[in-house]
Amino acid sequence: MDLERVLSGGLVVDGTGATGVRADVGIRDGRIAAYGPGLRGAETIDCSGHVVCPGFIDTHSHSDVKVLADPALPMKVRQGITLEVFGQDGISVAPVREGERAVWKQKLSGLLGDFGVAWDWSFTKDYLERVAAAHPAPDFAYLVPHGAIRQVAMGGDDRPPTSDELARMQALLRDGMDEGACGLSTGLIYPPCCYARTDELIALGLVLAQARRPLVVHMRSESDRILEAVGEMITVARESGCAVQISHLKIAGRDNWGRADEMVALVESVRAEGLAITADQYPYVAGSTLLGAILPPWAHDGGTEATLARLRDPQARARMRAQMADRAPGDWDNFWKWSGPEGIVIADVASGRHADRLGRSLAEAAVAWKKDPFDAAFDLLLEERMGVAMVSFSQDEAVVRRFLALPWVNACTDGLLGGRPHPRAYGTFPRILGRYVRDERVLPLEQAVRKLTSQAADAFGFAGHGRVREGARANLVVFDPATVSDRATFEEPMQYPVGIRDVLVGGVPVVRDGGMTGARPGRLVR
Repeated sequence: MDLERVLSGGLVVDGTGATGVRADVGIRDGRIAAYGPGLRGAETIDCSGHVVCPGFIDTHSHSDVKVLADPALPMKVRQGITLEVFGQDGISVAPVREGERAVWKQKLSGLLGDFGVAWDWSFTKDYLERVAAAHPAPDFAYLVPHGAIRQVAMGGDDRPPTSDELARMQALLRDGMDEGACGLSTGLIYPPCCYARTDELIALGLVLAQARRPLVVHMRSESDRILEAVGEMITVARESGCAVQISHLKIAGRDNWGRADEMVALVESVRAEGLAITADQYPYVAGSTLLGAILPPWAHDGGTEATLARLRDPQARARMRAQMADRAPGDWDNFWKWSGPEGIVIADVASGRHADRLGRSLAEAAVAWKKDPFDAAFDLLLEERMGVAMVSFSQDEAVVRRFLALPWVNACTDGLLGGRPHPRAYGTFPRILGRYVRDERVLPLEQAVRKLTSQAADAFGFAGHGRVREGARANLVVFDPATVSDRATFEEPMQYPVGIRDVLVGGVPVVRDGGMTGARPGRLVR
């Protein structure tokens, strides 16, 4: 057999959960052409003492804009990530009305960064063509963002859609999937997604069910109302027939950590009935998102300009402050209550101002600016027109470990890439393999690899990915199980991991001996 490249002598962990075996993996024309002993090829890569496994799949990524500025995405491929899913949380880059590009870009700059990228697209296909033309190193996929199609169909108002507007959203969803998207995302704490009622989600789920594509959801609550939020997703899955992937599974707030077992039991009971509900997770006790998420949902009604007007209004600010300071169980996810200003860290200011505040808490910024912490947050959002990202500490390590062991949960980075990012952007996958597999033995190696590969591929319907088998795309990782580890920390987050030796995308090495090769063979996964 005429093989272009052979990975020889490694312990092949094939992504199915089966026990690893010593074998060679042969590659031809971007695919795995042979798998077994004694293979020979034009090039042989000695993998003795290393694990060879499928490339890792980041099912919740925020590289949507960064990929156009730095298509090599070294912070991802050096983790072993060979496929990223963009378009998350219902608030990504396309579709967008031509006249709203600047406003939507500013709104998302805290989440996705700016990076000097000009937005010259309107439709999903235009954006995907732009990414393909950039020739990224990893493969990529895209979810139609619920908030984007809602904005196009009906604007940013807090109200139900009319029947015509809902039909328009359904048509935009179909168009986006026809143009290459792999499903729909929503973020039910982010405007305008948070204004949708359950029946709107069911109507969009019906379109997804017909296409056999998933609904990927940041739930309406990850804290006080988490059981009700899971119940809403069960209703959507049951009534529409679509698969549901819960984004970054977590429980926020000390008062809620004890609900983990009850939540898991609820999901597993309906999975036993046959409902397709899965989730992903990052292995850290802090999250990261737009700083604007600290505001109550009503503050976002009408879009960015309306929010900025409220931030200028003393009465509206007083109302926001009162609701954010309220410690009682609430109907919205109150980051301020979970973390306080001491636990909310400024991660990125898209304008480039306040560089000295990156990595500092809001409490520290308030002291430096001689302001009350609420006013410091409100003024920063107003000055930066909402273009600010944060890291917030609100979770429990025991719950992280509990969820990591669940067989229906795969991994994601949820990595924002601007400013001083959360360390998950650089360290998620090696952290799982090093800390939680080798050092703490939360789960065995083969099951961990399955969660990072085939579990993710199956949840999204990525055929030909996630397994070492003949005919699959040759996305592969070679790592040293004895040394693999993350190095990124909250203090120094932009540090690459160790122990990830080689990464191949479509059979082409993009990482060799721990360093970038410069190759960029990534393509759209439909």
